[in-house]
Amino acid sequence: MTHEHRYAVEIAWTGNRGEGTRSYDAYGREHVIRIAGKPDLSGSADAAFRGDVGRHNPEELLLAALSACHMLWYLHLAADAGVVVASYVDHATGSMTVAAEGGRFREAILRPEIALAAGDAATAEALHETAHRACFIANSVNFPVRCEPYITHL
Repeated sequence: MTHEHRYAVEIAWTGNRGEGTRSYDAYGREHVIRIAGKPDLSGSADAAFRGDVGRHNPEELLLAALSACHMLWYLHLAADAGVVVASYVDHATGSMTVAAEGGRFREAILRPEIALAAGDAATAEALHETAHRACFIANSVNFPVRCEPYITHL
């Protein structure tokens, strides 16, 4: 059975410094990401692309979406398998290359540190593969997403 889900966001450019896009150097990359009923996110380009380092950039948000999706599936599967997760912190990284024709992500690596309160560590580790196959975001990108978990018991 297939279910369709729709999502809506509003992106509003706030970087007009009075001259619009008169030149590449004349405008700011600042923008606001709005989702109804949720706090706004302040966005910009990566600092390497003339963006504001103090704001979230699209590349970070893509990596965050991959990490969060994997985590939410993992927690679901752990609960179903009787693996009691006490804490989960991911230190995700991604690499992107930029060439004359544009840029693209080459890979993302998820590095979750998981502390178990109960359950088998081997089962806990195996659940990452299932979570990866189920992750909506990982299924939507065209680059490899690897997971290198570190699991401990409390």
